[in-house]
Amino acid sequence: MIAIRPSNERGAFDHGWLVTSHTFSFSEYQDPAHMGFRALRVINEDIVRPGKGFGTHGHRDMEIVTYVLSDALEHKDSLGNGSIISPGEVQRMSAGTGIRHSEFNASADADVHLLQIWIVPEREGIAPGYEQKTFPIAAETDRLLLVASRSGAAGSVTIHQDANLYAATLSPGGRVAAVLAPGRHAWVQVARGALKLNGAALAAGDGAQISDETAIDIRGPSGGEFLLFDLA
Repeated sequence: MIAIRPSNERGAFDHGWLVTSHTFSFSEYQDPAHMGFRALRVINEDIVRPGKGFGTHGHRDMEIVTYVLSDALEHKDSLGNGSIISPGEVQRMSAGTGIRHSEFNASADADVHLLQIWIVPEREGIAPGYEQKTFPIAAETDRLLLVASRSGAAGSVTIHQDANLYAATLSPGGRVAAVLAPGRHAWVQVARGALKLNGAALAAGDGAQISDETAIDIRGPSGGEFLLFDLA
């Protein structure tokens, strides 16, 4: 079964400094029908205006993954980390027992476009942690790259949940395929372009919930970029 979550049905807000769309309930957007999927709790697509950002604030007991699509996001946190997150890099922040951080667009003239993802950890009260790694997502087209996993396999960032996150860029006419193990579920989030998921058309910003399927076939007639979550 594949259930599509159209981009234009997400919770959408323009705060001036931030233009954001929420795939699942978040902040002022609350919809009991869309509270997350499996351990996947939040997918926010954010555009942060130049010189603006999220001031210092706290989180607990959540795995937070940041995936930048264009320009760069400046990060600082209470663990002493300070970094710049650019396209091709994936950041994982485990909030655990408590962490405070800020995210800022330091550019004077360019928007930052990003996806922020929250995954519920398999247990509460872990020690806060941070990772940031670079992956050849744009260069190695038509290939699923493992960017986050519980085991840290293939150089992926480590998340405290039985979930695998893949990123892929498709060339025009490109294709990737995946197999879901019995009892597993998946979510596909289109970051750019127009794709076909097992023949169903998806546009940028669309998501799709996949259950009771074994084969996943994703094609990009004109190219595109997406994330694939393999979930328990």
